[in-house]
Amino acid sequence: MLEASSLSFRYSAKGPWIFRDVSVRAAAGQVFAVLGPNARGKTTMLKCLAGITRPVAGSVATTGGVGYVPQSHSVVFSFSVLDIVLMGRARTVKIYSTPTAADREAAREALHRVGVSHLADRDYTGLSGGERQLVLIARALVCDCDTIVLDEPAAALDLRNQAQVLTVLRALADEGLAVVMTTHHPDHALHVAEQSMLMVSADDQRIGPTRELLTSALLSEMYGVPIVTADVETPSATRRLTVPDFGRGIS
Repeated sequence: MLEASSLSFRYSAKGPWIFRDVSVRAAAGQVFAVLGPNARGKTTMLKCLAGITRPVAGSVATTGGVGYVPQSHSVVFSFSVLDIVLMGRARTVKIYSTPTAADREAAREALHRVGVSHLADRDYTGLSGGERQLVLIARALVCDCDTIVLDEPAAALDLRNQAQVLTVLRALADEGLAVVMTTHHPDHALHVAEQSMLMVSADDQRIGPTRELLTSALLSEMYGVPIVTADVETPSATRRLTVPDFGRGIS
């Protein structure tokens, strides 16, 4: 669904490389997670993959539309949830026209798809963080995308809302979408992603199956803090978790 070849980016001709010569492939029916420390270029990478930012070198090819969900979103005016989702239909609405009944039906279907159809008439500014995130996912879906790209979709959410967002993303992949997401939580990648990328440095990006890639050694190296992994029995399944050893400080 989405394939990037030899992507490179820096902000000026003589500036330092943010990342260089990165090739990734996000397949239909899979979740691809991107992890790395702050300021390592995850958001920039995501915007290049979504077609929002032009890379200095390299190319991105897709076999269908790409929907983008930013890390945060605010509005100046009060809009209903349905109107926020309708904004995702902008490319299908002709100039000087208004959304049609079919556009509104598509927006309601997208809200239903992520489990928040009951919020359609609510004021968007009055929603919780988790509800807003699901509405933004619906806004991306309503553009009939085959790939959805999300920047830290579970950031700043409580545990229940994290679980809800991750469940929706896993379900979308199971429906056949390619899902690409950044995250600061290795546990989230281990829970939903088949493939992951660790952005260790501008010239060091490691890609592979999530459970093989997210090891104690590699995570500790990347984040500069000792991290251990452990398999834990939960009521639903055996889960692999990561535990940072904050008591030993940072390197």
